[in-house]
Amino acid sequence: MHSNVSDHAKLWELNPDWDLLTTGEKMYIEKESEMVSYRKNEIIYSEGETPDYVMMLVTGKVRIYKEGVGLKPQIIRMLKPCDIFGYRSVIADDTHSSNANAFEPCLICKINREAFMQVIQQNNRFCFRMMEEMARDLAKSQSQTINLTQKHIRGRLAESLLMLKQQYGVEEDDSTIAMYMSREDLANLSSMTTANAIRTLSQFAQEELISMDGRKIKLLDEKELMRISRMG
Repeated sequence: MHSNVSDHAKLWELNPDWDLLTTGEKMYIEKESEMVSYRKNEIIYSEGETPDYVMMLVTGKVRIYKEGVGLKPQIIRMLKPCDIFGYRSVIADDTHSSNANAFEPCLICKINREAFMQVIQQNNRFCFRMMEEMARDLAKSQSQTINLTQKHIRGRLAESLLMLKQQYGVEEDDSTIAMYMSREDLANLSSMTTANAIRTLSQFAQEELISMDGRKIKLLDEKELMRISRMG
């Protein structure tokens, strides 16, 4: 479902990166953008596709993933509102290297690639900010590669729980992660089987590191989870 950008909050009101644009550039980007709603699990883009847009998540959550062995998805990143994505492929003039789908119903602002590239080329401050974002994404990707290849199951799962807390925050009790994932999704995020994720979560609960209520996970001993993550 498509809607007009002018019917929603401005990009620069949601994410300060866009506030680096001049008034004229803001008007140009707004004219070359559209708001698109996606249903839960709907594909936003697929690996190998040529990108037509740079995107910013406005509401909801988006899952970035690659198809692994036997088409088992390996979740690379979980996005939160105001995250910009899909820009690496546009800047590199490359195809998408991963897949994106709606983890829950979401609203996405899609910016025409030519408009984005024109602004990148003429606004040095905005260009530098995008370089910083790409550098941070690369550092996270490298860290995740090390976590998934060198850490044991307990270390990987502890790392995922801490990452979800950092990314999405907690509820009013200051300890329940404000992100509810199925055991299968949590397993895909941690590069393990669903059975191993269930077993390890049960171990963490028995050790009183976490408590669980359906998909809600409360961190009871964050310090110990950090130690497990560090030790791998």
